[in-house]
Amino acid sequence: MGRYSRLREIRRMDPARDCTEILRLVSQYEFPWDYRQGISVAFLRDYGVPRISLLLDRTQEFERNGQKRYDDTVLFGYEMAADGFDSERARAAARHLNRIHGKYRIPNEDYLYVLATTVVGPKRWIDRFGWRPLCATETAALAEVGRRMAVLMGIEDAPDTYEGFEELLDSYEDRMFAYDPANRRVANATFRVMAAWYPAPLRPLVARISLALLDEPLLRALGFPSQPRWVRATATRMVRARSHGVRMLPARPRWLPSRPRPRSYPFGYRLDDLGPHWAQSRPLEPLPLEKS
Repeated sequence: MGRYSRLREIRRMDPARDCTEILRLVSQYEFPWDYRQGISVAFLRDYGVPRISLLLDRTQEFERNGQKRYDDTVLFGYEMAADGFDSERARAAARHLNRIHGKYRIPNEDYLYVLATTVVGPKRWIDRFGWRPLCATETAALAEVGRRMAVLMGIEDAPDTYEGFEELLDSYEDRMFAYDPANRRVANATFRVMAAWYPAPLRPLVARISLALLDEPLLRALGFPSQPRWVRATATRMVRARSHGVRMLPARPRWLPSRPRPRSYPFGYRLDDLGPHWAQSRPLEPLPLEKS
């Protein structure tokens, strides 16, 4: 395939009808590394909100089982989209996820914000650092994926457009971003997980680059210092240099999709493996769309 053949294919699709396939092409073929970075930044944005980070800090899931917590979050998203949002596989994943969240009193606006980070985070990262920006069809498909996940999980008042998700995210952060020691503790635990993916000598450099790529409001909310201008510029040039190299490569072949490779499950996983061990003792409730 030519480098832009898949883009031409995507532009011929309908973002509402074909959102699952477009998500697969974006996350597994066109931008697998960049999409994962956008999702990773989405995780960090959640920690800039004390109401969210205090709950995560209280559970100690990231401190005790950081890699598993990270893997499970990625895998839940994969399970819901893999066979389409109308599939039994998607519904089973949503039931299990709702069973876990049902233990806590989480406001609907917090669910909406976390969902918005998974829509806006990858789009902003890819537009800034990817080998090409997302096209309008891809952007609309990401928003449709977010909307369908909201319907599946019973999250109310989800936007219908990407612009709506972006406005929701920005206005929520303007109101809710604030420093709390819990923010920094959960963020540090997550950075330890991410740094462990690299050889030990590279970990300090990886941590420094990661901080340099975060925006100032998020750094303040997490309690990390602003990075010097030369560090930010160097980090940006390094990531963009990678993208220039990717642009010169042939398109990823269809037989080689980039799927999740969770470090916590080297021999594979079942849906019941995802989440904390106590989740199995809680009842499975029908999804909101199954009650009507």
